[in-house]
Amino acid sequence: MTTTATDSRRLVDKLWSYCDVLRDDGVGVIEYTEQLTYLLFLKMAHERATRKLRPQRILPEEYSWQRLLDAQGDQLEFEYTRILNGLARQPGVIGTIFRKAQNRIQDPAKLKRLIGDLIDKENWSGTGTDIKGDAYEELLSKGASDKGSGAGQYFTPRALIQAIVDVIQPTVDDTVVDPACGTGGFLLVASEYAAQGAESMTPVQRDKLRDGFVTGFELVDGTARLAAMNLLLHGMGTADGDSLIEVRDSLIADPGQRWTVVLSNPPFGKKSSLTMIGADGREVREDREIERQDFVATTSNKQLNFVQHIMTILDTNGRAAVVLPDNVLFEGGAGEVIRRKLLTDFELHTMLRLPTGIFYAQGVKANVLFFDKKVARPGQPWTERMWVYDLRTNKHFTLKQNPLRRADLEDFVTAYKPGRRGERVEEERWKPFTYDEITARDKANLDITWLRDESLEDLDNLPSPDVLAREIVEDLTAALEEFEAVATALEEQLARSVE
Repeated sequence: MTTTATDSRRLVDKLWSYCDVLRDDGVGVIEYTEQLTYLLFLKMAHERATRKLRPQRILPEEYSWQRLLDAQGDQLEFEYTRILNGLARQPGVIGTIFRKAQNRIQDPAKLKRLIGDLIDKENWSGTGTDIKGDAYEELLSKGASDKGSGAGQYFTPRALIQAIVDVIQPTVDDTVVDPACGTGGFLLVASEYAAQGAESMTPVQRDKLRDGFVTGFELVDGTARLAAMNLLLHGMGTADGDSLIEVRDSLIADPGQRWTVVLSNPPFGKKSSLTMIGADGREVREDREIERQDFVATTSNKQLNFVQHIMTILDTNGRAAVVLPDNVLFEGGAGEVIRRKLLTDFELHTMLRLPTGIFYAQGVKANVLFFDKKVARPGQPWTERMWVYDLRTNKHFTLKQNPLRRADLEDFVTAYKPGRRGERVEEERWKPFTYDEITARDKANLDITWLRDESLEDLDNLPSPDVLAREIVEDLTAALEEFEAVATALEEQLARSVE
């Protein structure tokens, strides 16, 4: 194990041990990580202000780390809350990190121990970005696996992100966006990939890589906070600069800006909806159809709207890779309109069919669509053939016993032939389908399979019982979601006919 890995492990163990202490007080993993985020930022700002060489003050004196060190008992709780409230009103990355921040640690003695024993004794600014960044990200992944937190929906398996970035091959000349960035996984890996060979870059290129290479949009305040800190700890952006993460709903409007690379795993769940509390206290969900001039179809299906949004924000000759559930491949109506638009006006050149059991959200059957934006050429579709890689049939993964690893995606990355797509060769799991073949299918259905499911024929070689049980749960959950969508649509139809 390298020194970096050892130091990172020591930090994670130290930070994680304290999480168990706070769990008894009802503080979950993600809430704990949020509190760490606030305190780490304050301590790093203090280190920067007190260093011997070129000290720099990025926070007003009234919000300094020293004030927390000097306070005791109830005064500490008051001081901490005052600092959180004050920093929430600051501009830039500070405002993003502290937006709507609250103190969740109600025991002043435990807060004092967290500040004095855990945070203050480490020199965080002196620690390499890979060490503190890796330690922080491991906490985020632990938070994602904490069932009670619901944070798993924001977490894409790192192995999958790495494989996607390895075939997209972003460079410092690109601009990368994730319109549903979660804790920033795609943005981090894209930046790490583009930073290869940074020693030969010009100062202007290095500045761009740090301050202007990635942009993330995130709807949830708490998640945006974690993303902003995650990027900062990995050396992206500056503590006193603009935030690389914008807190807003991507789907509301065209941002006007265009990016050369879009990488995203939009949140699962079919509907864009508003939840309202009625006078009787009951919750009412109002499905919200997104109407935009730049959209070719009006729908309340969140994933379909994200596909349309990405089609808009992708620059001409830009490339996109988007993780999407199966329903995007076969849903009629708006789904068909969007798929035909994608096949005609974009080059939808690749689809990776993902195995089950790799996401924290249950019942998810997903795919990665890879497409490039082209200059319009009426009468001639840009997609000549779409290559499909089936990593689902006869593949069995679980989050703990058999997690997806980067090596499991190596055959896909090799077959993809990044930068040499014209040299692709058909294999057992890798097959091309022409534009005419796809558009001749009912509703331009992209839900394509050709491999035989061996478990249906070879009963002696079935997966282990735990894998089978998990796959049954996945299938049933997915089926229930489809039934729920049908039932909801029928209820709405009935309600409209009664009116």
